[in-house]
Amino acid sequence: MKLTGSQLICRLLEKAGIKIVAGIPGGSILPLYNELNKSSIRHILVRQEQAAGFIAQGMARTTGLPAVCIATSGPGAMNLLTSIADARSDSIPIIAITGQVNSNLIGTDAFQEADTFGLSFPITKHSIAVKKAEELLTAIPEAFAIACEGRPGPVLIDVPRNVQLETVQIESLPEINCSLPEQNVRFHTSQDKINELTETAAKLLADSQKPVLYIGGGCNSPKGAEVIRNFKDAFPLPVVSSLMGLGVVSATDEDFAGMVGMHGFLAANKAMHDSDLVLACGVRFDDRATGLTQKFCPDAKIIHIDIDAAEINKILPAKISIVSKIESALPQITSHLKLLKNSSEKLQKRIDWLNEIKNLKKSTFSMEAGSCRANGAKLFECSVNPRKFMAELPEYAQKAGLSKNDLLVTTDVGQHQMFAAQYYPVENPRTFLTSGSLGTMGFGLPAAIGASLANPSKRVVCFSGDGSIMMNIQELATLQENNLAVTVIVFINRTLGMVYQQQKFLFDKNYSASVFSDEKTDFLKISEGFGIESTCANTDALWYKKAFDSSRKNKPFFVTVYVEPEEEVLPYVPGGKANIDAILHS
Repeated sequence: MKLTGSQLICRLLEKAGIKIVAGIPGGSILPLYNELNKSSIRHILVRQEQAAGFIAQGMARTTGLPAVCIATSGPGAMNLLTSIADARSDSIPIIAITGQVNSNLIGTDAFQEADTFGLSFPITKHSIAVKKAEELLTAIPEAFAIACEGRPGPVLIDVPRNVQLETVQIESLPEINCSLPEQNVRFHTSQDKINELTETAAKLLADSQKPVLYIGGGCNSPKGAEVIRNFKDAFPLPVVSSLMGLGVVSATDEDFAGMVGMHGFLAANKAMHDSDLVLACGVRFDDRATGLTQKFCPDAKIIHIDIDAAEINKILPAKISIVSKIESALPQITSHLKLLKNSSEKLQKRIDWLNEIKNLKKSTFSMEAGSCRANGAKLFECSVNPRKFMAELPEYAQKAGLSKNDLLVTTDVGQHQMFAAQYYPVENPRTFLTSGSLGTMGFGLPAAIGASLANPSKRVVCFSGDGSIMMNIQELATLQENNLAVTVIVFINRTLGMVYQQQKFLFDKNYSASVFSDEKTDFLKISEGFGIESTCANTDALWYKKAFDSSRKNKPFFVTVYVEPEEEVLPYVPGGKANIDAILHS
């Protein structure tokens, strides 16, 4: 059969199971759009290309499957790059297809020409510049395989306009397989070696007195959460999480000490600092989690399991390292532990250690940590405690007829993000979506749109701030146009909250460019201007009935919440300090 390059792309995307793509058309990608409109694939028209990448992330983060975004050449592709870099940083499998000027014009500074391939190379897992239509037969299957295998990540395919129009004769479409054998991953530990190392790891755990389980994004899947749960049942111990690991272990689990790091809870940071053995699963020792690395877990032996060999021994040396998925290696450690005989003395010490961390969390966890109410500072007449608001949100949803399992959460970046990470009760994997490593403001709203598209039976809650929401506020048009079940909650404090807080602690309250002076923006009118109903939670006692009304299954809603600018995210670890030396009080 004869197919054009554009027809081939559409057929291959359909074969890969892609039902939704997000993007914006433009001159160099028009041939593909001409065929998209004839295909079974639903297209989501965004208002800025960066949002297309974040919509793809919202779909991929909730499903674990690759999602697709599209942009034209030059500025379109360059707008997309931020969301691609974000996906790379957080290990999210997306496929970005970008148009390019005609092959004969490349290098001539043609209209809307940019070196997308060169620009994308450092921020993707892989980039492909297609020169002939027949190359698509290998490029697209390869892109899906690379995006999914090992540590997931984004792949970019750059396709010149003339290649999209070029005709190719094929007999059949190639297979597209995202479920490749784990052993295909480079540097993967051999099965014989895994058997040996997991047995040694079990013995180290059994000999430990103060073990800690440190979990991250590499565990954040239903299967990952299951093997973590089975391990914990066999070997109770304190559990701490990175930002990307939230939801692997329920926030309500008594053994969960909380998130570690710059804004981690005291119990979690102390557990790491005092531990004698750390079992690190699907997590990297990034700077926001470790603080001063020499004092992160100074006396602990480290057992590190991760699918990416590059992360092992990169920051802290591991006593035992296994390059493998958590789902493959951890069950073997669990099995070995069940066969080992624990001495009553060591078992009692581990129980005492677990109780010590549990009690520390109970005694130090506070809804008033960083609250400005003690000193009476007030800018707004009826402001709320953001910690309490986050913690009680599922209860408000239940009052309106939803269960807590009906909710998915996305956040933007800033103080509201950390309040959510600390206090929102995340109970299940892939239900808390946030920009972790790159920390991209503007992530929350388009990611919520993507999460809703992939999970139409859920109500998605997007937490944002009056700084972050302005980065992609135009996507309220996309939200309304698709009539999605997304509740956008914007915390208003008239500052760039996290910048403001750091200037307060580190720069002697020199608030340089972090305060919105004479701020008159009316977010409720903006929302209504986009055709989305809205209300203010500070003045509307029944706001939650409108925001979470179970009868309004496919209706977006917009909520503002006023918060004092002097509210602080605590604990807070200043740069260059150890987590254990965090600021706990103003």
